[in-house]
Amino acid sequence: MLGAARHLAEAVPVRRPPAPAEDRRTGVVVLEDDDALREHILLPGLQDFGFDVVGAASAGGLYRAMLERGFDLAVLDIGLPDESGLSVVAHLRKVSPRMGVVMLTANRERDDQVRALSHGADAFLRKPVDIEVLALTLRNLAQRLAGVEASGPREPAAPAGRWRLQSDGWCLASPEGRVVPLTASERSVMRALDARRGHAVAREALIAALVQDVDAFDPHRLEMLMHRLRRKAAGIAGAGEALPLRAARGVGYLLAG
Repeated sequence: MLGAARHLAEAVPVRRPPAPAEDRRTGVVVLEDDDALREHILLPGLQDFGFDVVGAASAGGLYRAMLERGFDLAVLDIGLPDESGLSVVAHLRKVSPRMGVVMLTANRERDDQVRALSHGADAFLRKPVDIEVLALTLRNLAQRLAGVEASGPREPAAPAGRWRLQSDGWCLASPEGRVVPLTASERSVMRALDARRGHAVAREALIAALVQDVDAFDPHRLEMLMHRLRRKAAGIAGAGEALPLRAARGVGYLLAG
């Protein structure tokens, strides 16, 4: 059965018509046999960071998913019920050489890392994996595969030494090109602020970018989101690179120009 699925996966995958660059989400397939980890942590977590994610519980499930569509990236567990994740990545290298592959394992042994990378994996992360770290690893890998030159977690420096959103809005780049991956909520707020850079944006307008029912939204959640954005940016920023996200008293917030 697995052999048949493998054979079919070698056919050209069915692809949907390309979406506009700004709307197209990077396609990721997650191969993880732990149902709770896959369905309740990895899939919703990566979806929140803007990826178009499909899950599979076995190697056979992965190959069947590849029949339905093409994927840009794969996240693979090493220990699987029907086939080693190491043989899966070796197979993917043959049938989809342009697919980026990140391996996951709960094993702390160095040998797993060496074997995964030698089989063709692009990156290796240990469980329990931080979703933000995984999202940034996938973003960097997608950029590199798309031909964006980078040195570590960087992209070309922002113009005139300022922070900016990447073209698809899912990452925030510092003046030195360091990258912060954004969740769906953070992306919505940053796009609203960036559209009126240098001008105060009312709290109500920012909340409206997050939810439909503005009156049912707790304003403290907006304050917490802004605090989290500043903290995330500070975690990757160099000296003198603080994100110019400021509170406008009595109005809302502004992103300085």
